[in-house]
Order: sequence, then structure tokens, then C-alpha cells
Amino acid sequence: MDLFDKLNTNLGPLGKHSELSEGYFTFPKLEGEIAPRMKFKGKEVLTWSLNNYLGLGNHPEVRKADAEAAQKWGAAYPMGARMMSGQTDLHEQLERELADFVGKESAYLLNFGYQGILSVIDSVLDRKDVVVYDSECHACIIDALRMHLGKRYVFPHNDIENCEKQLERATKLANEQGGGILLITEGVFGMTGDQGKLAEIVKLKEKFNFRLLVDDAHGFGTMGKTGAGTGEEQGVQDQVDLYFSTFAKSMASIGAFIAGDAKVIHYLKYNMRSQIFAKSLPMLLVEGALKRLELLRTQPELKDNLWKIVNALKNGLTEKGFSIGNSNSPVTPVVLNGTVGEAATLSKDLRENHNIFCSVVIYPVVPKGMIILRLIPTAVHTLEDVEETIAAFEAVKDKLASGYYKTSELAISFGE
Repeated sequence: MDLFDKLNTNLGPLGKHSELSEGYFTFPKLEGEIAPRMKFKGKEVLTWSLNNYLGLGNHPEVRKADAEAAQKWGAAYPMGARMMSGQTDLHEQLERELADFVGKESAYLLNFGYQGILSVIDSVLDRKDVVVYDSECHACIIDALRMHLGKRYVFPHNDIENCEKQLERATKLANEQGGGILLITEGVFGMTGDQGKLAEIVKLKEKFNFRLLVDDAHGFGTMGKTGAGTGEEQGVQDQVDLYFSTFAKSMASIGAFIAGDAKVIHYLKYNMRSQIFAKSLPMLLVEGALKRLELLRTQPELKDNLWKIVNALKNGLTEKGFSIGNSNSPVTPVVLNGTVGEAATLSKDLRENHNIFCSVVIYPVVPKGMIILRLIPTAVHTLEDVEETIAAFEAVKDKLASGYYKTSELAISFGE
């Protein structure tokens, strides 16, 4: 059999809908300035699908800093990997400021979040080590664990009792093999919006010897008194051994970082293959990140504005009878029941007739029969945006309950 035959005949659970969905439900093109209202298919839509939590994506000071850095450095500088020829004072300055912001001894810049945490996990573990992780960890973590040659144990999402059982199993095996234990969870789970139970996990350190890695992509900048993350929110930041975040959310940019004890970060600098053999993060992104971090520190009103919108949206949805699950972060999932076809028709109704653009999450990302409309509030949304959205959601909820969406041509085309 030709290797590519299977790729042409089995497009996967999402790809099988590509002829119907591409350009509209998958790979849609939002146009215009980054803002709550953008253009989709030539018309203005109120969008809740950008991870631009603090509104920095189009902040005037950020735009100015990015433009000046591009003019000063271009897109290429520095050339080469940091270990060979790509090290600069500004890279080191950003690392020091990030470490200080999240309360860690040291930090190391990563070119991308997905690639970065995958490489962190790969570098920390060897075949004797054992991993315990939450079942709803992000795909980047799951991909990293697929590379791990040792044993891994999974516990049901935020189930601390089961987590303890997996730690017991992991401890026994690690002792037999002479390895260590890494427990991995998230600060804020990006699909459901609930926080990882960091305080309860940290308490388990009294009984078990393990190190804790937290992916806080959605918590950095949004959670905690200063925005230092979910560990700060729960009062256990000092017990998080490795703290990871991307710049793609609150920082509205490209890049990531890992922070922890100085000796551990020093080890990663010399052993992370994705950084040793990759070009250094361009200077325009480094200077841009320094400006973004400065705004996180000096303009707390950005986070305050975000939470004003978050609370209004969550309270309004709940008062109207919508389920938002266990979300206790800015991520706001609206949980509905319906087929893939109904989800497509409902989403089209929202976009075409109510001018609301949000991400729709369907099987296989969530179980069959479940639809999640995932809303990402930002500091630049308004209370009027919230009211408009809730009214639209009420309208489509009634149609979904009546079976209206089942009979549409779009629902039938999706074969559900």
C-alpha cells in the first residue's frame, strides 16, 4: 500500500467534514483590526474567539513598541540559535523580568508554547521516570507524553482522590526503577475554564515525593492579585516547581517561557533540543514582550476590566439558565446538548442572523451529544457586547430546544 493512500481515504473525525466546513466553521477568516468587532464574510461580527484577554493585541503602546522594534532590528536579528550566536542582553532581561513576575528564581525563553512545553517535558524525563497527569491536559502535553519512554498514569479531571491513587502507583514504580515523579496539570483548563486544583495537589507533597509542572497558558496575566497566575490565585505559587506559560494569550504575541529554580532552568538551557537547534526568538518579539510585561505590571486596570466583563457575562448567562460548567476563570463555556449538525446550524444562525462569532466545540473534542460554545471575554469588550450576546444566545437556545436546527439542510449534510 502506498503510504499516502490512507491519508486520502481517511481524513479523520474533523477532516471528514472539511468540504462542508472549511472556510466557515474550520479555518474561518476574521478580517480587520484585532478588536471585539471584526469582519467575517464581509459583515461585522461581535467576536468572542480571540485569546486577547487583556486587549494588548491592538493596544497603542504595544503597537508603537512593536513598530519601533521592527524598524530598529528587522525580523531576522539575532541570527542563529542562542547557544551559538543568538544570545542578547534583552533576551536575558526579559527572562529576569518574567521570573520576577511569577515569583521564580529563573526563567528561560521558548520560541513557541506548544513546541516549548513538549521539549521541557522531554528534557526533564528519562525512561526511569514516571508521570502522573490530569486527563484534560492540553494536546501539547499529551504529545509530549507520547514521546516519553517511561510509564505514565492519568487521573480523571481534577479528581484528587484518584490523583492520590495514581501517585501511590507511581511511587512504587519509581522506587523500583530508581526514577522520579513528575505531576502535570494546568492552571486554567482552556476548554472548560475551571482551575486545576493546585492547592490540593500541593498538599499531596506531604505524602509523596514528586515535582509539579503547571501549564498556566490561560492563567498568566488573568489570575491572581498581580496577574502572576493560578498559583498566585490559590496561594501556592512557591510550591509550583516548573511554571510554564505562552505569550499567545494575555501577552497577545508569539513565544513562551518556563520558570523555576535556577539550577533546573540552567539544565534546561543546555538540554532542550527545541531551543538548542532552533533560531533565537527575534528581537522585535523580545522587545514587544518586554513592553507587554511592563503593561501587565503597571496597568492593573487591564485585568480589572477583563474581570468586569467576565463577571457580567457569567452572571448574565447563569441568570438566563445557561450552563457554564465549573468555570472559575475568564474562559466561559456555554454547554448545550445537540448533534454535530445542530451545532453547525446553530453556529451559522449566530453568525448570519445575530452577528455573533464564537468558537463551537463538537465531537470528538467533547463527547457525542454535547455542544460547547466557547466564549473568551477580553478587557476591551463592553457591557453592551455582553447584553447583545446573551440575547442572541437566548434566541438560539429556544430554537435548539424546539428541534428547529435538526431539520435544516446544513444539519442533514453533516450526516448527524
